[in-house]
Amino acid sequence: MMKRLFLITTTLLLLAFAGRAQTLDPAIEARVDGLLKRMTLEEKITLLGGVNFFQVPGAPRVGLPVLTTADSPFGVRFNSRSTLYAGGINLAATFNERLAREIGLQLGRDARARGVHFNLGPGVNIYRSPLNGRNFEYFGEDPFLASRMAVGYIDGLQSQGVSATIKHFLANNSEFDRHDSDSVVDERTLREIYLPAFEAAVKEAKTGAIMDSYNLVNGAHATQNGRFNIDLLRNEWGFTGVVMSDWDSTYDTLGAANGGLDLEMPFGKFLNLRALKPLLDSGKVTAATIDEKARRILRLAARMGWLDRPQKDAAQPLYNQAGREASRQAAREGMVLLKNDGNLLPFDRTKLRKIAVIGPNAYPTAKLGGGSATIVPFDSVSFLDGIAAKFGGSGSTLYAEGLPTVAKAVAATAFTLAADGKTPGIRFERFDNPNLEGAPSLTKTERAVRIGAPLDLGAMATGEFDPGSVGGFATKPFSNRWTGYYTAKTAGQHDLFVQVSWSDEAGYRVFVDDRLVADRWRQTRAMLENFALDLTAGPHKIVIESHGLPGFFEPMLRAGIVARGAWIDPAAVELAKNADAVVLAVGFDSLSEGEGKDRTFALPPGQEELIRAVTAVNKNTVVVVTAGGGVEMDGWLGGARGVVQSWYAGQEGGTALGEILFGEVDPSGRLPISIERRAEDNPSFNYYYETPGTNRIEYKEGIFVGYRGYEKNNVRPLFPFGYGLSYTTFKYGNLAVKPLGGDKYEVSFDVTNTGTRAGAAVPQLYIGERNPTVPRPVKELKGFSKISLAPGRTARLTIPLDFRSFAFYDTASKSWKANPGKYDILIGASSADIVLKGEIGR
Repeated sequence: MMKRLFLITTTLLLLAFAGRAQTLDPAIEARVDGLLKRMTLEEKITLLGGVNFFQVPGAPRVGLPVLTTADSPFGVRFNSRSTLYAGGINLAATFNERLAREIGLQLGRDARARGVHFNLGPGVNIYRSPLNGRNFEYFGEDPFLASRMAVGYIDGLQSQGVSATIKHFLANNSEFDRHDSDSVVDERTLREIYLPAFEAAVKEAKTGAIMDSYNLVNGAHATQNGRFNIDLLRNEWGFTGVVMSDWDSTYDTLGAANGGLDLEMPFGKFLNLRALKPLLDSGKVTAATIDEKARRILRLAARMGWLDRPQKDAAQPLYNQAGREASRQAAREGMVLLKNDGNLLPFDRTKLRKIAVIGPNAYPTAKLGGGSATIVPFDSVSFLDGIAAKFGGSGSTLYAEGLPTVAKAVAATAFTLAADGKTPGIRFERFDNPNLEGAPSLTKTERAVRIGAPLDLGAMATGEFDPGSVGGFATKPFSNRWTGYYTAKTAGQHDLFVQVSWSDEAGYRVFVDDRLVADRWRQTRAMLENFALDLTAGPHKIVIESHGLPGFFEPMLRAGIVARGAWIDPAAVELAKNADAVVLAVGFDSLSEGEGKDRTFALPPGQEELIRAVTAVNKNTVVVVTAGGGVEMDGWLGGARGVVQSWYAGQEGGTALGEILFGEVDPSGRLPISIERRAEDNPSFNYYYETPGTNRIEYKEGIFVGYRGYEKNNVRPLFPFGYGLSYTTFKYGNLAVKPLGGDKYEVSFDVTNTGTRAGAAVPQLYIGERNPTVPRPVKELKGFSKISLAPGRTARLTIPLDFRSFAFYDTASKSWKANPGKYDILIGASSADIVLKGEIGR
């Protein structure tokens, strides 16, 4: 049923940002007024702060139950295992709004089966740079695409009586220093790039809740930023729902109370009776302000039906088979075939005797990035499992990990206490202050540089978590020092790698022979970072220092050293050499890409070395990249005949990959991002981190994000936005533009499958103003469709346009404006492959 629904249906999309604001139901308003009149001030204030970490306390005396929130946008993490859906970037790559709705609907069913009221998603922060650790949660670099995915997702979710909580509002496009960084963004850039997905969620999908982000926006924390929470959301867009804080993202009682925050999570640390009563007594906060916050929570409860029925629906299954199929379909449609030299793919079973599946992501396969998005599924299919199942009895499926895990590489690093290399170990010192001051409170010899352990939120939610596994609770500020020696067997390049957890308040630095080689003391940028060392043969003094503040658990830190050329398991290369084809699974996982930290553009240490070694001995190699965005490929791309961008494909990723590799499914994913050749090519590269000496992240690239910026800067990306290969070919023709009056148009064209296999085309409609009066992108996505066609079949598609399809935000008049004149209408197979051209005169 799912295949018929998604492969037969053509999605025609209209940008409707100018849609009506949320309207109020008189019956609901009268009911809410009655409840408010019955509530005491204490009851109203109690309602504004969370309890039990994921719940809203409710008001039992007037019939409002305790309300439950749950992560993640890709599953329901609440007291049980759950279906794990593909990540947001994968869903965006499907270019299928109907599929986004189906994913939302199944998430809603999963939530109702567990009694959850608020799903804490979707995330719609724009992909500004590949470095953002949470890109995997979001819908890519284009605001139109992100908007369509968000609307579909929210429509499906809320159809089940579960509120969406669209996040993170606003300009939260990096993870480093997220509590203190200030995103400095001009008005036009906000309106055209970073706000449209939120606007569509409010005006079209009628989202029930919005989550404020941790960061400051133009000088004020999001949770106390009345410019956006009140002036924009409430007054301009007519948002009638709940503004919720991210967990522990509230910083001031008066600011939050008067800045438009309705609900502080996970606890009422600032929005509580003790803090608010003096402000009410002094008149700095009014009773009407408190009433408005309580009203919004009550209104949403009435609108969603929470006042009239139990949220837990026994008719909904905990083990959701329809959800499993939706998860598989999203994985199928989201994977992007980037390279297929000589039509290596699909594999022909009759010509293969042995397939080698190699790499750190072959088994187990990373299903999702790390952090609050973590979900523990009932079961999952690794890439190895999926390939072996599809290859079946046709031949042998061989496996090798290829590289040691980070944990194994840490354990294998041979430190000694002295330069003579005789006594193994490294000296560890613990200080009960953050600055390594005074005498250590603990001194001992360790075998390796490691402390703490990964914090598994999924296991915590299912009751499978052992608190002792992460080193216990950090009750006060601390610092650590490891001192020892590493003896290089030969002179040359070595990799010094450091892996940290997603703790917001921790840092480290590394000295080699008393020289500072890695300084992340104030700010750790990436979860896993590699530093190149050029060492002479012999012993080298190593000092590693770290610090942290009290938190849930001891922040993890691991470090080790590996000589270049020593990463690879020779047996894996031999396996590749003797195979007919190789599937090489590389990329990131939940310990190298996720919440609280960013990631590197380069693959994790040792992986590029592995790719080069394997492709050197087997030309029939397909590299499968697990990542929340683009990675550095230029150094190895030429040696691989096939490349698949698999993103984080959820619990069914292995099955989907096997189906694509063996031709049971046509690869129909298209890039929702541009992938650059070099990190320096990205339009935001020079502005991504804070301006030195400040907390300001200045978005100086303005509206020229992603493909908009590459075209402005005349830089050709490695793979352009909208790109993706198929096993068949398509032809486009007969473009026609029909005016409908009132700035409405229909653009129609034919799509024909000219190949020999069934496949899905993803035509994209871009518009460019020929003679703009302000700087504008060469073209911008304003419509797309996805249609599956049998060989030789033709379909005629129609995509509607409206005023906003042509408009830019005019800061002088503070309104959207579309100039009279000529506009190019461009139909493309990607942003760089325009196949039809027309024009509209306004």
